[in-house]
Amino acid sequence: MSQSLAQILVHLVFSTKDRHPLIHDDIRGELHAYLSGILRAHESPALMINTEPDHAHILFSLSKKRALADVVEEVKKGSSKWIKSRGPAYTGFYWQGGYGAFAVSESHREEVIRYIAHQREHHRQTTFMEELRTLFTLNGIVYDERYLWD
Repeated sequence: MSQSLAQILVHLVFSTKDRHPLIHDDIRGELHAYLSGILRAHESPALMINTEPDHAHILFSLSKKRALADVVEEVKKGSSKWIKSRGPAYTGFYWQGGYGAFAVSESHREEVIRYIAHQREHHRQTTFMEELRTLFTLNGIVYDERYLWD
């Protein structure tokens, strides 16, 4: 095969530093657009982005030319810098050091898009911490609780 073809869907989840509720509704729409732009610039188009006050969920198609860790670093670094420029309420903004990334099969794309789109309703019943533990368990990821919540 002379072509290199790939379809790698990634559900990315990360929180604000110490899960501080710093993503206010007044910047959410702009933040989503900015995150989408960063991903597009790295040839990894966003399929769905949603944020809650203390965390973000992004479904994107990872470029066959980019490493996941590099794309995530650019997303977090670029968006953190942008958020800090939004005014005095955001000057102390930071994302957490780590992230969760989960492979998504094409057959589950729409289900994950719906899941991400309905985060507000989801978090009326489940905390972010419970949600992340469930995602790790469902995806067979072994984790150390001591290092999850920076």
